Amino acid sequence: MVILYLDFDGVLHHYDVYLDHRNRAVLRGMGTLFEYASRLESILAPYPDFKIVLSTSWVRVKGFQYAADRLPEGLRSRVIAATWHSKMTEDDELLYWWLNQSTRYQQIIKDVRHRMPEDWLAIDDDAEGWPTQAKRHLITCNPILGLSEPDVRMTLEQRLAHMSKNR
Repeated sequence: MVILYLDFDGVLHHYDVYLDHRNRAVLRGMGTLFEYASRLESILAPYPDFKIVLSTSWVRVKGFQYAADRLPEGLRSRVIAATWHSKMTEDDELLYWWLNQSTRYQQIIKDVRHRMPEDWLAIDDDAEGWPTQAKRHLITCNPILGLSEPDVRMTLEQRLAHMSKNR
C-alpha cells in the first residue's frame, strides 16, 4: 500500500480557516474552501492504488467523516483513515502530546510506524520538525498558494511517478 498523508489548510485552499459562531469552517484568506482539491484528484488519477490518510486538524476539530466528506468523490474514495482518532481523547498523555508537543511530522510518522505502508508521501504547508532524511517524503506547499503553485504540482507529479515506478 502507498499512502498520501493529506493536510487541508495551506494545501487544498488558503491556510487561514477558522470556525465561526455556528461552528462552520470559514476561509478568511483569498479563494474558496477546497478550491485545489480537483487538481489533486487529477494528479492522483493515474495512481488508483494510492490511498489517503488525513493529516489535517479538520479531523480533530470536526470529525473524520465530516472532513472526508468535504473532498470530491475521487479523493474521498481513497481515504482510509486519519492520523487523529477520537480514542486519543481517552488517553490524557497522548492527547497532551498531540495537542501541545507533537509536530505534524511526529503525528505522521507515528501513523507510518503503525500502518507500515510500502511507501508514503505527505503534502503539507508545515515543514517544522521534519528531519533531513525524512524530507524526501514531504511536499511542502506555500500556505497561501497550496496546490495552485505549478512547481509544487510538478514536484508532486514527479514524486508520485517515481514512487509508482519503484513498486
